[in-house]
Amino acid sequence: MAGQQQHARVRDDVPFYLSISGNIGVGKSTVCAMMGEALGWPAYYEPVADNPYLEDYYRDMPRWAFHLQIYFLSKRFEVQKDIIERGTSAVQDRTIYEDVEIFAPVLHRRGAMDTRDYENYREVFQNMISFLRPPDLVLYLRCTPDVAMARIGERGRDCEKSIPRDFIVALHEAYEDWVPRARGICPVRVIDTERVNLRDDQDAQRALLDDIRALHAAKRARADREATR
Repeated sequence: MAGQQQHARVRDDVPFYLSISGNIGVGKSTVCAMMGEALGWPAYYEPVADNPYLEDYYRDMPRWAFHLQIYFLSKRFEVQKDIIERGTSAVQDRTIYEDVEIFAPVLHRRGAMDTRDYENYREVFQNMISFLRPPDLVLYLRCTPDVAMARIGERGRDCEKSIPRDFIVALHEAYEDWVPRARGICPVRVIDTERVNLRDDQDAQRALLDDIRALHAAKRARADREATR
């Protein structure tokens, strides 16, 4: 990423946990990769290529929604454990909170997950909460449902060809409802990806990296102050 050679990296004895959030197709994986490379942090991606449920899920959501959501919940919890145990800074593609606050409720409202499974799913998540480490910053990548649909088409994943537009609309609405509440868990920065092209705009990349480095440095300064009390 442009600008990464011009900045000294913040020492990692106080790790910073950055998460990339947003709808299907918005560009999370691209931004996750760029952030990880520029900051020198490990990047954790959604399990898509080796996901045993994804193709079946898109063909028949009511049959496979609960299985897929449990799979994602388990994998993201594994990532949380790995980040905590490594004790280093990291970038994650989608938070565990999005599973329980966005996807599961939308699937439940659409009738793809019945109430018994939905309540069981939320109970599993509640049992995980005490083990979770909230991100130090969530970057919420925003775009309209029509732009998300266009981007999904451009990347050409076979399993996503059957995603209905109304599902993307429902997810978008759920995200817009969740973001204000998410600020009660951790800081959230909203980036309109239709106005800010993080993939190609070097100035936007540099500004975002500077902000993240500043937040990381501030976290370390707080830790230093607390250590000297």
